[in-house]
Amino acid sequence: MRKIINGNQMVMGTCYYPEHWPESLWEEDLKRMLAHGITVIRIAEFAWSKIEPTEGNFTYEFYDRFLELAEKVGMKVIFCTPTATPPAWLTEKYPEVLNANMDGVLYRHGARRHYNYNSPVYLEKTRIIVEKSASHYAPHPAVIGWQIDNELNCEKDVFYSESDSMAFRIFLKAKYKNLDALNEAWGTVFWNQTYTDWDEIHVPRTTYSDSTNPHEVLDYTRFISASARAYAKLQRDILRKYIKLEDFITTNGIFGNLDNHQMTAESLDFMTYDSYPNFAYTKEDYEKFSRTLGDRMWSRNLMEVRSISPNFGIMEQQSGANGWNTRMAAPTPKPRQMTLWTMQSVAHGADYVSYFRWRTCTMGTEIYWHGILDYSGRDNRRLDEIGEIHKKFQSIQEIAGARYQADAAVVKDYDNIWDAQLDVWHQDLEKISQQSLFIAAQKTHTPLDFVYLNDEGSSTPLENYKVLIYPHPVMLSPERVRLLENYVAQGGILILGCRSGYKDMTGKCVMDKLPGLLTNLTGVDIPEYTRTCPGDEPVIIHWGQERLEAPVFNDQLAAQPGREKYTRVLGYYENSYYAGTPALVQNTYGKGKVYYYGSVFTERAAEVFLEKLGVKTPYQAILELPECCELAVREKDGKKYYFVLNYSRENVTIRVKCPMRNLYTQAVTAGDVTVEAYGTRIFGE
Repeated sequence: MRKIINGNQMVMGTCYYPEHWPESLWEEDLKRMLAHGITVIRIAEFAWSKIEPTEGNFTYEFYDRFLELAEKVGMKVIFCTPTATPPAWLTEKYPEVLNANMDGVLYRHGARRHYNYNSPVYLEKTRIIVEKSASHYAPHPAVIGWQIDNELNCEKDVFYSESDSMAFRIFLKAKYKNLDALNEAWGTVFWNQTYTDWDEIHVPRTTYSDSTNPHEVLDYTRFISASARAYAKLQRDILRKYIKLEDFITTNGIFGNLDNHQMTAESLDFMTYDSYPNFAYTKEDYEKFSRTLGDRMWSRNLMEVRSISPNFGIMEQQSGANGWNTRMAAPTPKPRQMTLWTMQSVAHGADYVSYFRWRTCTMGTEIYWHGILDYSGRDNRRLDEIGEIHKKFQSIQEIAGARYQADAAVVKDYDNIWDAQLDVWHQDLEKISQQSLFIAAQKTHTPLDFVYLNDEGSSTPLENYKVLIYPHPVMLSPERVRLLENYVAQGGILILGCRSGYKDMTGKCVMDKLPGLLTNLTGVDIPEYTRTCPGDEPVIIHWGQERLEAPVFNDQLAAQPGREKYTRVLGYYENSYYAGTPALVQNTYGKGKVYYYGSVFTERAAEVFLEKLGVKTPYQAILELPECCELAVREKDGKKYYFVLNYSRENVTIRVKCPMRNLYTQAVTAGDVTVEAYGTRIFGE
């Protein structure tokens, strides 16, 4: 049985770098970790030179000594493949392994993640170092699992080396077979971009206007994802030859331009995430996050991880102030914030939490990225809090394997995510709606999932949810529409926002009547549409007693003729030149209903939809919470566990409306309960 993420136990860990510290500290460090409840460490993700100091010269003694010590004291180890930082001897001798900027200028040695996934030399060197590391270290009894690389696509998720152009052509040949098909898909007749030879095609390059063919860029992004996935699978296939049957393979993320769901299905046993809620308080990002939910916004990232692995691990959990010497500067976590952020992760499905890092590094770029211990290594407040978290973990062991519960989900897909990156019209809609839906759900204590769609199916069965919200599926395929049709026909409720269905999967605009492939499902016609004018008064949609602001974009709707028996107009535009035009149409389809909303989802609009469709605040009969608290619910064997997380700097009062166990104390609790600033509670039925 796996030692972590096994459905039976909650486990604490930390990241440790024996190469950074005198060997005389190792045993003391490991024993102090164990004394505070840390039983797993991650090592070696940046230590290629400790295993291959020069080309072809392999030395195993350093980590042999460390693993022997770990086994002696009873510490379990996650070993990493060290490919995120190729050594200087490699990049100096083989500069073709380096990534480049859009002008083709190579990124030189001195940082990290400076390689590219498609260099034949780097692929071969990767095969060798992974094979040598795994064959030697995997049998060791202290090793319980492996991390592939470190944060794939972090720092840079675009690649412009010559190797990438060569690999891009291979990718396109496999997809399109011939240049005629590629030219058609990319619309190359526009601006005379027609290709007559495969060698004329490159990864996107600098243009005077920074505008490149959007259909090419969409395929290029798909190519980046495929390259990263192939790189992970290359390592996974080697590791599988050597690791023990019960050991696992994971990687830590998640980052952009990468289909993390498919990568996990192909190569991983589960996903782990690096959670740094303190980013909300960096000097660069404070203003942005202060206008939303601050550190609570990291629950949205945890929702993403949960959509990949319902039970997952945190490979790097915030434990100190964070920052590099070149960027980022955030404060030390306040008392109880480490616990709050830990339980935030656990609330969303984490059964393993590993803190970054044990000791704060005294050298290099991350000298201000603090760990549990500061530079001196002396006992401190954060170490004491780790001990308190361990006690809490001991009291909540029964939660291991419990799954997050939600009746509503936001539907997403990678093609539309990537399209919104390169299409500012799409981006303007998506940014507002995604943020508003999350914030509305958080403030109303409405548990919410993400579910990802592709042509073959979804990351979670759609029928698990009463309500699905697909804010702006600009790009659609017939296969995905059929999945939505089946969901609604069986009784589901689907909500769609403006600009749905106006592109095909190449990113070209369709010439059908809008909403294109969704016409039959929605019962809607869209004869006209417009962006709103910044200088005009806000456009208002009138829906029953609600008056909802409709910013950015408005689809002016009409019910399809002949469908009056199934289609109802529920909302109208109240002003602008299209006042009186339908803005919200409900269509009955099979046993279910589809709502087409002609604008973006503001926070208020999102809340109204949740309320009117019966999924808002589902646990109000059990718990009454102030807005500053998050509510999350996990369930196992028919028992529900209620997480209450107070993100406020003030004490708050919550009301427990029926007797429940406080898992921290095992005492039965009911009535008014004070939750301290940054405090947490977990109640069990």
